[in-house]
Amino acid sequence: MKLLAVGVSFFLCLSTLAGAGGAPPPRMPSPEGQQPQAMPETAAQRAGEQQTFMMPSGNIGCVYTPAGGTTIYQPQDGGPELSCDIVAPRYVRATLGRAGSAMLNHAVGDPSCCSADEVLDYGQSWSRGPFSCASERTGLSCRRDDGHGFLLSRAQVSAN
Repeated sequence: MKLLAVGVSFFLCLSTLAGAGGAPPPRMPSPEGQQPQAMPETAAQRAGEQQTFMMPSGNIGCVYTPAGGTTIYQPQDGGPELSCDIVAPRYVRATLGRAGSAMLNHAVGDPSCCSADEVLDYGQSWSRGPFSCASERTGLSCRRDDGHGFLLSRAQVSAN
């Protein structure tokens, strides 16, 4: 059920982008040495809806579900939840729930990555609820306030 809801969310994002001419092209990295810039919060995020974002490469996409879930999707532990998919070199989904270690799923039954209205440019950071992520040219690292997190990159996929 959980995977179906995440798949439906990504499908809705894909259909929105299809009407706008597809996913944006990959973006160039930010200049070296600059401090990460935070992604601005939108009205949808303040209203307790799911938020999606992707990396400039189009290889990694994430869905944030706030505490209590949404009318379409309820995390097993009540949320909040952060779930990110990486496409290459192998499709993997990393998920952080409200508590416990991050989970890696190497056999995703509903691969639907990557498309979103918001792009987390290289050098930017993102945070909602107990989660924060940093976008770098080398990959995406995400953590929960208690230190549990995951790293998704072409060179390494890991979780703790």
